[in-house]
Amino acid sequence: MKMQWLILLGLVFAVIIALFAVVNVDRVPVNYIFGTAQWPLILVILASALLGFLLSGVFALVRTYSLQRKVKALQKEIAVKESLIATQQNEIAEYQKADVVPEAMVVTNDTNQL
Repeated sequence: MKMQWLILLGLVFAVIIALFAVVNVDRVPVNYIFGTAQWPLILVILASALLGFLLSGVFALVRTYSLQRKVKALQKEIAVKESLIATQQNEIAEYQKADVVPEAMVVTNDTNQL
């Protein structure tokens, strides 16, 4: 259903662009840093839209790539922590089988403790 709406939206956008192409055939001056040229207005509009689309697409790809890397790192961290939890659960089960009460330990990341 979502894809059908995207196709419909694309067709509406194409019709609007076609109407712009028919109406905006006048030549307009385009000023560059190094000179000036006369271009049809529709080409200026299309080129601007295309550059905007490409620029936003590049930013979206970079953000997607960085988020995927972050997700993979977090998944690895989850796997490590799950294996640690499984190991500790096995130790607890063995202590319970042997009827031994282990001493309580506080685990911290502080390396300055003696």
